[in-house]
Order: sequence, then structure tokens, then C-alpha cells
Amino acid sequence: MFIVSVIFPLIFMVGLGYLLTHIKYFSREHLAGIGKFAFNISIPAFLFLNMYKAPLEQSLNITELVAFYLPVLAVYGIGFVASKFFSRSSKNQAQSAVYALGCSYSNTILVGLPIIIAALGESMMGNVFVIITFHSALLFAMTFLLSSRASGQAFSWSSFTRSILFNPVVMSISLGMIINALGLKLPDELMSGLSLLAEPALACALFVLGANLSFYSISQEWVFSALACAIKLLVLPALVYGFGHYGLGMVGDSLALVVLLSASPLGVNAYLIATQLKVQQSVLASTVVLSTVLCVFSFGFWLWILL
Repeated sequence: MFIVSVIFPLIFMVGLGYLLTHIKYFSREHLAGIGKFAFNISIPAFLFLNMYKAPLEQSLNITELVAFYLPVLAVYGIGFVASKFFSRSSKNQAQSAVYALGCSYSNTILVGLPIIIAALGESMMGNVFVIITFHSALLFAMTFLLSSRASGQAFSWSSFTRSILFNPVVMSISLGMIINALGLKLPDELMSGLSLLAEPALACALFVLGANLSFYSISQEWVFSALACAIKLLVLPALVYGFGHYGLGMVGDSLALVVLLSASPLGVNAYLIATQLKVQQSVLASTVVLSTVLCVFSFGFWLWILL
């Protein structure tokens, strides 16, 4: 019953977004506005507030970072090799790099965070934010570097750095962490306003996620999407659990945190990278849909194991 109570709100909001968009109650234009509010205003306010309040001395846990990122890098390599071996369409390094991203990039904000809050409580949010701050930067940089080498184009570190630093998620977490570390106290009136702004963040994010799924379809290359889902939802969390528990001796909420983050489905941003690089778009779009649906079982299994 506890597992159902944790997962059901996620299913409800994603399903509601999908249904209302599928029946044309919301259009793409409506969702663009909701998404802009959620991702550029409400979610940054939510992340800033929680990083501002987080106990920094407890949030920066090197063991958690190692337990999460080493398996992620290993799975990125597995996805890269799998693409070369199984997919006849992967004729170049860029296609393999994007496929590897599809096997390893987690939807940490929209899906992982709500599950962790429901299962472990808000006290773990500072740890979550420290981990996910480097998530996109690391995997996107690797993908762009490998793709640029394949195309013979130089990788622009300055453009990439600017895009990461000015990302609303990174900016809000970093600003909250800096103000927290400096011990600055914000006025109560400002805190109340930000709290009101942050309140609908997760609900809006899950709703938009479900709505966007109605625009994606399962491609003819669904076998490769299914393989990416298997690597993402089965291999990655298993590696994180095995390495964290048996290799690093992690237990309790700390172990649950990194495993649940890794058990999250593929993030939509991976599809946007595929679109930007013009490779593997249909495969990653299908993987976003399949992994989001199947993550219910992935989360259910790991919640049963860990809690």
C-alpha cells in the first residue's frame, strides 16, 4: 500500500496531462505557456528555496556522487557499444553517442524528485540537488564532444558553458547554495512569495510531462528503444545498487536516493539533444514514452527492495 501511495500521484498527474491533451482540451500553445511557467519560473523557485534551506554540511556527500555517477558513466559506455553492435543505423559516432545518452540520462527533476520526496521526505532534497547539478552538464558534454569528433567540427566550450550556467535549474540551485553558504537571511515577505510561486512546481511539471507524451509515438525502431529502456531501467539502477551497497557500503536513505534517481525514465532533454544533432530522434522519442510508462514498475520494484 505504501508503494502505491508513493507512485499513484505521479501516475495521476502524468495521466491527466496525457488525457487532457489527447482529447484536445489543451493545445500545444496552451502547454507551451504552462511549460514556460513551470520550467522557467515555478521549478527554479522551488529548487532555489529548497537549496537555500538545505543543510549544506549534510547535502554534499561524495559517496553518493560516486555511487551515482560511476555507474552512469559505465552505462553510457554500455549504450555506446550496444548501439555500435546492434543497430545497423548507427553508422557514425554521433548516433552511438546520442543512443548512449538515451540509455543513461535520467528525468531527475520531473520524475525522480517527486518520487524521492514522497518516499524519503523533503529532508533529502539538498542531496538530490547536489547530485543533479552536474547531471546534464556531464552527459551532454560527453555527447556533444563525441558527436563533434565524428563530424570533424570543433566543440565550443564557451557556448556549452554558457548554456549550462544560464540553465534555470543550474542557476536556481547554485544561487540557493551560495546564499545558504554565505548565511544570508532573506526577508520573510520574499520567502512567502517564493513559496507561493514554488507550490505548483512539481504538479505542473508532471502534468506537462504527461501532455508531451501525447505528441510522441513509438517508432518502427521500437526494438532499439526497448533495449535502451532495459539498459536505463534495469541495468543502471542495478549497477548503482550493487556498487553503492556492496562496493561502498551504503545503506538506508542514502542508498535509496541514488537508486531511485537512477531508476527514473529517460528525460525529454535527451530527445531535444537528438533533435539538435539530427540523429536517433525517433528512437529517443520512443524511449521517452516507453521508459516513462515502464518506470512505474521500476520504481515499484526498487521501493519494495529499499524501503
